[in-house]
Amino acid sequence: MKIQPCHCSAQTLFGFLFLVVLRKSVLGQFDLWVLVSWRDVRCLKCGDNMGNLFCCVQVDQSTVAIREKFGKFDDVLQPGCHCLPWFLGNRLVGHLSLRVQQLDVRCETKTKDNVFVNVVASVQYRALANQASDAFYKLSNTKGQIQAYVFDVIRASVPRLNLDDVFEQKNEIAKAVEDELEKAMSTYGYEIVQTLIVDIEPDEHVKRAMNEINAAARLRSAANDKAEAEKILQIKRAEGEAESKYLAGVGIARQRQAIVDGLRDSVLGFSENVPGTTAKDVMDMVLVTQYFDTMREIGAASKSSAVFIPHGPGAVRDVAAQIREGLLQASSVS
Repeated sequence: MKIQPCHCSAQTLFGFLFLVVLRKSVLGQFDLWVLVSWRDVRCLKCGDNMGNLFCCVQVDQSTVAIREKFGKFDDVLQPGCHCLPWFLGNRLVGHLSLRVQQLDVRCETKTKDNVFVNVVASVQYRALANQASDAFYKLSNTKGQIQAYVFDVIRASVPRLNLDDVFEQKNEIAKAVEDELEKAMSTYGYEIVQTLIVDIEPDEHVKRAMNEINAAARLRSAANDKAEAEKILQIKRAEGEAESKYLAGVGIARQRQAIVDGLRDSVLGFSENVPGTTAKDVMDMVLVTQYFDTMREIGAASKSSAVFIPHGPGAVRDVAAQIREGLLQASSVS
């Protein structure tokens, strides 16, 4: 911002000298007080610093000052104390900060899939010391200039992308903004330090819809995973049952083989030890024994159903005959 000096009247100057004289009467150190305290005395008319009356100005650190001579640019004053003889036409017209400044720009635009979003760009910039005169004289509204370029680049880049791509390519958008600003602002004495896309805000309804789509996709994926797990579980269960039945069949086959071997040994041993008995008599006795064992097991089972079968002596003979006939028929078929 340019600062116009105040041309203080003689009355103001006399008032200032009067204050200096009063101060001298107390301390007795007139010259020392002027050198130390001239920056603290203000003009009674405009409130400006009275140091120019003594041709001395101070420029703070990280700041430069612009000096003009008879209305024309003369020099850039670096930090420190400078002699500025106003009676020779020298005038301090303003200061320029060299610190890094930040400007946040919020730009509303539309994506390729017709979704309105607010893109927030943060631009960090600073004036160049070697181009301070350009930065001071060529631009009257630095922030407005930067904001215009940010709007132009964002509204040219985002409409070519879908909403999801905008989030994925925000670094590319920031790089495009930075390149355009660097090219434009360098002619005005400004350096673009960094450009960041700090936020992308879709409409609230769009964000809610995106969250619902994401939730539905995750639920669908979870359902597929659950179904796949159940499928694997059923396959493993079936494989286990098949293996169990196979092993059960092997056990039953071995059991029957053992029974047949035992019956054969029993028939042979009984025939040898009991004269006059035949193999048929022995088989009838074995079958009757197995019949009664089966009846005992049915009766001892806790969840067995009622079974009604003949149980007289004649019925036992009939059962033995039926079993024997079944075995003989099976042997003839095989």
